Amino acid sequence: MNILDVAVVGAGVGGLCAAIRLRESGVQSLVVLERSSEVGGTWRDNVYPGCACDVPSHMYSFSFEPNTQWTRPYPQQQEIQNYILRVVDKYALRPLIRFNTSIDAMRWLPDLACWQVDVAGQEPVLARHVVLATGPLNKPLIPDIPGVQDFAGVAFHSNQWRGDVELRGKRIAVVGTGASAVQIVPEIAPDAAHVDVFQRTAAWVLPRWDQPYGALRRWAYRWVPGLQRLSRWRVYWFNELVGMGFMGSKRMQGMLMKLSGYHLKSQVADPEMRKALTPNFNPGCKRLLISNTWFPTLQRPNVQLVTQAVARIAPEGVVGADGVLYPCDVIVWGTGFKATEFVAPMQIHGEAQGGVAPELGALWRSQPAQTRLGITVAGFPNLFMLVGPNTGLGHNSIIFMIEAQVNYIVGALRSLRQQGKTVLRLRTDVQRDDYALMQQKMKGTVWSSGCKSWYQNADGHIDTLWPGYTWEYWLKTRRFQVSDYL
Repeated sequence: MNILDVAVVGAGVGGLCAAIRLRESGVQSLVVLERSSEVGGTWRDNVYPGCACDVPSHMYSFSFEPNTQWTRPYPQQQEIQNYILRVVDKYALRPLIRFNTSIDAMRWLPDLACWQVDVAGQEPVLARHVVLATGPLNKPLIPDIPGVQDFAGVAFHSNQWRGDVELRGKRIAVVGTGASAVQIVPEIAPDAAHVDVFQRTAAWVLPRWDQPYGALRRWAYRWVPGLQRLSRWRVYWFNELVGMGFMGSKRMQGMLMKLSGYHLKSQVADPEMRKALTPNFNPGCKRLLISNTWFPTLQRPNVQLVTQAVARIAPEGVVGADGVLYPCDVIVWGTGFKATEFVAPMQIHGEAQGGVAPELGALWRSQPAQTRLGITVAGFPNLFMLVGPNTGLGHNSIIFMIEAQVNYIVGALRSLRQQGKTVLRLRTDVQRDDYALMQQKMKGTVWSSGCKSWYQNADGHIDTLWPGYTWEYWLKTRRFQVSDYL
């Protein structure tokens, strides 16, 4: 019976980082289980027109493997995916990865002190430890709107872009005005016959300083030692400064309002349209958007901003809340993801308590998603998460958080080896106190200031975001605390 040291689930940025660092730390047997036929995760899957990162490029790479080939401040999808592919090749990760491997369920085997990972159509994988690196933005959300199945045209989510569908000359309805929509609409509008953009609530939009690097700057970032690292720290601390507004600073919120308001006024002359595009909540309560082309596109003669919710879908098009039919040939759902379903659809059965093994997804549907730093869960020994509950960000690079989490995991496994132990169990009181602290800190942030967002679960709790600065998280994960565990 072959029991691996570690199984990593997912070959996106998080899973690859975990594989690199764990192997460097001395882990002897390691496998990465990937459901698709290629690495990349989010940056493999999201291929919609205009797809790009809204975190500056120098912060959107591993600290131990800076990308010397960035061509602009805000990298586009293919550029990020190319970086990921180069990392995989440089660190020779492909032999560790099992592609086209979907996980149905996982269960803790107490007699063997390991996890059984049930793989669709294959033999189960046994591993002492499992690192879940499936990511929070991989389950598209299509609203449960009456008539969705009756639409006579073509409909798809931005995450499942249909490159085979010709959009030139078509009437298109884009439902949603979030981070994906503000990138998609400016790309498809010039060739479309007409585009209706359905906006339930306006968003704060900041200018995007994205002038491509000239040849000299690209040369300097590639060959001048330390220059890119200096730029990385500049971006990092600027983002942390902006984060002050998210943590409750009225002064920073006021500055963000002024900058966004100036951006809107400079691009939209019509006062009525400006009013429709002005949010009624504090900056950051919903995700900040960054675009120079969004407002100009909404003023094109073939684009209409519909400031109401969708009531239903008819065979001929989209019906607004006012009962008006907006005919279309194609519907693009820019409606985000099920970000609060952290592990679904996987079934993860933990350590039996009173003869019953808890299932993690069901547990978190019935109560808050309590963890220790979003990484470990009481009742689920030797299970680690990347970008788990209360570790998402609204102001900085998630790769920074991933590296901090991987550092914590490496420390946990090192501690087990040093103690001569094989099982790591989080104390329930530590988990309870950690969650209580998260929720207490969350009360002072902009995310608790009154708006409704995808950050919240059905009960209104915010179990998705880290309610603090990233340097605080780095300090908390820098050293593994043995006393938190049994």
